[in-house]
Amino acid sequence: MISYQLTRYGQPLERTQTARPDPVGTEVLVQIEACGVCHSDLHLRDGFFNMGDGKRLDLSRGRELPLTLGHEIGGTVVARGPDARSVEVGERRVVYPWIGCGSCRTCQEGQEHLCAQSRALGVTRHGGFSDHVLVPHPRYLFAFGDRPITLACTYACSGLAAYGAVRKVQSRVDGRPLVIIGLGGVGFAALRLAQAVTTASIIAVDVEPKTLQAAAETGAAVVDARADDAARQIRRLTDGGAPAAIDFVGSETSAALGLGTLATGGLLVVVGLFGGQLRTALPLLPLRSLTIQGSYVGSPEEMRELMELVQTGTVSAIPVQPRPLADAQTVLNDLRDGRAVGRMVLVP
Repeated sequence: MISYQLTRYGQPLERTQTARPDPVGTEVLVQIEACGVCHSDLHLRDGFFNMGDGKRLDLSRGRELPLTLGHEIGGTVVARGPDARSVEVGERRVVYPWIGCGSCRTCQEGQEHLCAQSRALGVTRHGGFSDHVLVPHPRYLFAFGDRPITLACTYACSGLAAYGAVRKVQSRVDGRPLVIIGLGGVGFAALRLAQAVTTASIIAVDVEPKTLQAAAETGAAVVDARADDAARQIRRLTDGGAPAAIDFVGSETSAALGLGTLATGGLLVVVGLFGGQLRTALPLLPLRSLTIQGSYVGSPEEMRELMELVQTGTVSAIPVQPRPLADAQTVLNDLRDGRAVGRMVLVP
């Protein structure tokens, strides 16, 4: 089995070769056909999140190296344990990677993605920068219809994170404006999902001309965040302020821009993990009845809902750039340097 693994934090991935695992019990072995590359992979490679003011959140605790990154996984079932009865060899599936311990109250309530003892593939367990991955149970495998697998795999993170965030604002934005800040893989997926499941008018905000052009081609209004009057442009497009904004960057400047574009009673949902600290005048929160909420990927039930939408053809495709698995480190570098439109996907 060929994998590209994190062996030292902050250092390039290393190519390794190991024996292919044999599934036992409820385990399922998936031969990987595609694995999307996420900004979270960059943070995991570095070993920290930037918390602002020189502070870091250490990601090395509870994580053993070497580790195969990659959590947007799609492929074909090639073997199964004797208790994995709800899936057949030869079936093609997308893998839900946000696996919890299965026994805590959070998991029992269906929120495995929020489990404090996470066993997430590509995060604490070996993931998809490989040609095979071991999945603990068939319930984490989802059909994807006739979509290309290089697109379908992205729904396990960028699609799911986008869907979870859009669901949080959906009741506020039908027939009204929705501001989406940051149009990387997740933000662009949210743009498409919002167009599919809401009647909102979308204002898409980014700094890359090619990305803004791609967003404009979907029918969204676009604003260059680098413009000195970006916030004023957004308020003008939203007739004085938006009922909701979703920040897929998660930086100090993007969050400040998001708050600055809200109408009274507005909601800012923060999804991105770029880092930093949120600085705002606290009296404005009660005086303008503003809400700030975080959103982290999505539950297995939300994954089921999303994949049902995908199979109906309701969700429009995002731009995808297939790359060879051997380019895993180069793709991480391209992502770090902002040389990506849509999602880059590794293909073994």
